[in-house]
Amino acid sequence: MNPDSPPKRILVVEDDAPLRSLLELLLRDAGLSVTGVGTGGEALRQLASSRFDLALLDIGLPDMSGLEVLARMPRGAGTRAVVMTADQTPETLLRAVRQHAYQYIRKPFHPDVFLAFVRECLAAPDDPPIEVLSASPEWVELLVPCTRSAAERIHAFMRQMDVSLSDEVRDSVGQAFRELLLNAVEWGGRLDPRRKVRIAYLRARRMLQYRIADPGPGFRFEGLEHAGCTNPPDDPIRHHQVREERGLRPGGLGIMIARSLADELLYNECQNEVILVKYLD
Repeated sequence: MNPDSPPKRILVVEDDAPLRSLLELLLRDAGLSVTGVGTGGEALRQLASSRFDLALLDIGLPDMSGLEVLARMPRGAGTRAVVMTADQTPETLLRAVRQHAYQYIRKPFHPDVFLAFVRECLAAPDDPPIEVLSASPEWVELLVPCTRSAAERIHAFMRQMDVSLSDEVRDSVGQAFRELLLNAVEWGGRLDPRRKVRIAYLRARRMLQYRIADPGPGFRFEGLEHAGCTNPPDDPIRHHQVREERGLRPGGLGIMIARSLADELLYNECQNEVILVKYLD
């Protein structure tokens, strides 16, 4: 935080009074200006009369759902909304995404994790909204702006989608999805927030699938000298030198990582669309 700038303003909406007091204390000790309320009605009155940089919304409020508060928040006021809940159902998560929640944090959380999360939400750049085309637990389809911050946000949301999976499967699929999504926004979308990557998540009984289509013209693997997937067998780190020569950030292992973690990785002819498949039995 810049010590010369006014403190960021946080609205904590939590009906559990001891937890609300703890969160307020943590945030004030971090140099933030905090207002705490215990109902959705109080939250809406605060949001209508004051400007907040971030609203932390509990789902289970006594008078209305935190998701209803989210839906009724004034648009265009610049307040980012974070959903806090122990509810792990995909329906809750998808409603939060549809109502333009900026992020999602699952209770219970460690105080250090909570503070780091809040700082990250406050520091992140402004992105165009993520568009929800389908919000069924079996079929989620989204349009995501081509920015790294939007990609990281949607990765955090999608990683929570299927709590019935083992941690190992969720971690491996989540990492593969993240690598492919970052490739799509960086290389297909050229990090242009006006351009969108189309993402579909399909969950069948024995399989889950991600489909990622970027707005770029596609590529050819033989032209990816900066990527680890094209390294010759006798020079497994050749791409590091190429990236350094071209002034590219460290990396280049995304496709290799995705291939190692997915059961199938299929590209269309232009290779601007990829399908990741993971079998569950």
